[in-house]
Amino acid sequence: MTTSARRVALVTGSTSGIGLGVVRKLAASGQDIVLNGFGDAKEIEAIRVSLEAEHEVRARYHAADMTKPQEIAEMVAFAHKELGSLDVVVNNAGIQHTASIEEFPVAKWDAILAINLSSAFHVVQHALPGMRARNWGRVINIASAHGLVASPFKAAYVAAKHGLVGFTKVLALETATTGITANAICPGWVLTPLVQKQIDAAATAEGISVDEAQKKLVAAKQPSQRFATPEQIGALAVFLCSDAASSMTGASLPVDGGWTAQ
Repeated sequence: MTTSARRVALVTGSTSGIGLGVVRKLAASGQDIVLNGFGDAKEIEAIRVSLEAEHEVRARYHAADMTKPQEIAEMVAFAHKELGSLDVVVNNAGIQHTASIEEFPVAKWDAILAINLSSAFHVVQHALPGMRARNWGRVINIASAHGLVASPFKAAYVAAKHGLVGFTKVLALETATTGITANAICPGWVLTPLVQKQIDAAATAEGISVDEAQKKLVAAKQPSQRFATPEQIGALAVFLCSDAASSMTGASLPVDGGWTAQ
């Protein structure tokens, strides 16, 4: 794919975990990339360089804080300035906190709603005019099984992810007659470094093996008793960018081992 024909994809929260898996699959499909997220500067630069070297695409990095609308606007402008357009947006940035509703810290509620939900609105609001002008665009919101069902002690996360699914539907309706689509991917348990730390901690606390802790965690929700992988989420994102998916819009696609089928 020539530079002029390439799509440009922005993936928020893409310096690790699901976001990084999505970035790698999009780059492998020939899309230029804007990385975003926190982390060690040297590690992020190593990721950026490796994307360019392995996939012969252009990759840039912007450190926008997803709680700050002005920085989000600057990131979208940066994508256009550096890479010429912004064709694909993957809203992936997210944080989590667990507590009962009575004990849920207000600051945590506000931060989760800002990062997991409001940031997607801000990115799309700034990216949409360019997509409309080109009559082509893909918005992929990384929601969650918790965008479709609930669990206790996750009030802010569940509310934000349900909101993200609803936002996806509204965006799909507003762009239905254009070449733009909007869909939500709803992962269940995905084996990321953060989840692995949770498994390791549980194994230590309960005096069981890591394998046992892993099975116990995933089996509580996912009938498959298997984790999804960041690469599988990325592969679905690539499909949603393809012509084959041009009639799919407003969908919420579970990747959850049967969690929400129960």
